[in-house]
Amino acid sequence: MAERLQNFVDGNWRASSASQALDVINPASAQVLAEVPLSPATDVNAAVERAERAFLSWRRTPVVDRVQPLFKLRALLEQHRDELSLSITNECGKTLAESKAEMQRAIENVETACAMPILIQGANCEDIASGIDEHMIRQPLGVVAAIVPFNFPGMIPFWFLPYAVAAGDCFLLKPSERVPITSQMVFHLVREAGFPAGVIQLVHGGREAVNAILDHPGIRAVSFVGSTATAKYIYSRAAASGKRAQCQGGAKNPVVVMPDADLEMTTRILADSAFGCAGQRCLAASVAITVGDARSGLTERMAAAAKGRKVGYGAQAGVEMGPVISAESKTRIEGLIAKGEHDGARVLVDGRGPKISGYEDGYFILPTVLDDVAPDSEAARTEIFGPVLSLMHAQTIEEAIALVNGRSYGNMACIFTTDGANARRFRYEVNAGNVGVNVGVAAPMSTFPFSGWGESFFGDLHAQAHHAVEFFTQTKVVVERWPKEWSRKF
Repeated sequence: MAERLQNFVDGNWRASSASQALDVINPASAQVLAEVPLSPATDVNAAVERAERAFLSWRRTPVVDRVQPLFKLRALLEQHRDELSLSITNECGKTLAESKAEMQRAIENVETACAMPILIQGANCEDIASGIDEHMIRQPLGVVAAIVPFNFPGMIPFWFLPYAVAAGDCFLLKPSERVPITSQMVFHLVREAGFPAGVIQLVHGGREAVNAILDHPGIRAVSFVGSTATAKYIYSRAAASGKRAQCQGGAKNPVVVMPDADLEMTTRILADSAFGCAGQRCLAASVAITVGDARSGLTERMAAAAKGRKVGYGAQAGVEMGPVISAESKTRIEGLIAKGEHDGARVLVDGRGPKISGYEDGYFILPTVLDDVAPDSEAARTEIFGPVLSLMHAQTIEEAIALVNGRSYGNMACIFTTDGANARRFRYEVNAGNVGVNVGVAAPMSTFPFSGWGESFFGDLHAQAHHAVEFFTQTKVVVERWPKEWSRKF
């Protein structure tokens, strides 16, 4: 029988009171890895109660002391990176190289948050009037929570966790019920790092746990990453409860390829962007828009790149792409490919229905390329979240930018060109929060916020860096006067 995972509350591992649980499946083999409890609201409430108690002393802990456990956690993550990476590969499906890169981004966020003694500094101004000074200071919010997705179980929690606790908040994580094992492993390291009981907690669960987080009056802020539909739900319900919210939604990321682009380099980078992580990332290139003469050269190269990509279990040597997360995702993606074909797109490379030797039960789709996709079709506008690249064609950069800006999402847009003027124009005019020039995944480093516009983000302050510091703190302005005649004389 598979191990049932536990919650981490008040510094200890505790069995959930849940009566229901789900199997955690390896998507490459369809084997059961563990059992995750669907914790009820009472489990969430108990964790929040302990966090509220812990906050009373944690907020008074000097910031230089609050970051000390983060230094230890950073070292532990580095020490156990191989085990954590293998866990990501087994429960999420991506290749081992992709999992290791994911954990490196997690570690970098811990490193950035360790600079909190500098990042949390306020501002001041002497003599705003005669003898009166004004100061702006940052103070922690209280208890905060993050609801994170399946596609980056090692990285995305660290967009939030280290900044929140370094800022003086107490943090509650609700991982995806599809990939909870990596979080379980991380929290063993959290405990070893020496955070006080109640400062960082983990509660497994599904919809009931999410709603309990959104409704609990003791939780001051909620961070979320997932689909746009769920992001809207989280944002609206959190706001209705008076909480701050930062909700990263879906994406349909376009890449414009100019006639002067280096097509060999562009093809290699674009294939990695579209098919890396099986297309299950919010910065995956999903639409390539060729301009003018770039069409024939890129189309042929992308077809060859898709056909040549080695697909299989991500921990095996030489594998370049793993499975999608579930049987339901596989069915949905294959249905969207069929819908694209029905709507007039040409299936240039068809990845439906493969059988991978030794992993016949896995949820595999091979890299797929759709050509001549109409801008108003479902294939062009729907977030497929799989290894599917749609090709569209324009005659001018003006037309290409219009296609980029004619969508509801605004997570990322990229251009490949050797012309600096076109690159600057693209950067200036496109409606996207993350812009790439001759790169296929414009993922901000931990020292920059992870931006997103339109239907890709709901809120004001994004994850990471100084946006995270602002999100997890509240400002207090102090105006003070000390008349000379009040001074005590000794």
